[in-house]
Amino acid sequence: MCAALVVPLLAGCGPVELDTPDLDAADAATCAALVADLPATLAGEERAESEPADAPGAAYGDPAIVVSCGAPKPEDFRETGDCILVNDVGWFVPPEQDQDNESDLALTTGGYEPRLRVDVPVDYRPEGSAAVMAELAPLVADHLTLVEQCV
Repeated sequence: MCAALVVPLLAGCGPVELDTPDLDAADAATCAALVADLPATLAGEERAESEPADAPGAAYGDPAIVVSCGAPKPEDFRETGDCILVNDVGWFVPPEQDQDNESDLALTTGGYEPRLRVDVPVDYRPEGSAAVMAELAPLVADHLTLVEQCV
């Protein structure tokens, strides 16, 4: 069985389907530059095949860790709370996911525009999620605009 739309795929199902958000020209350029600078590996996982080719994101490993630039604001996001600060970048983690070690994680840069979201399957918890935040923090700081620090 294959899953789609920013959900990890099972081995052999083909490329990982990435979201293609409707971005204005400035956000599209920012996301393109960030994606161009994404590493070949993330949290020890090799970059995986993904489509469409022009999507503002990437996938790593199997099950896939999915990086998406231009993500929407999480429904339960509060800019001044519930964030994990890693290398001076605030990451919002929904409280119910953070408290459930058997849950996948949706990490979203809090207080940055455009937003970066990283979907981390439970298989990579807890070391992989920490590595993702640490490894992507410099790219977030270099490419995205800090609107308000999420702490």
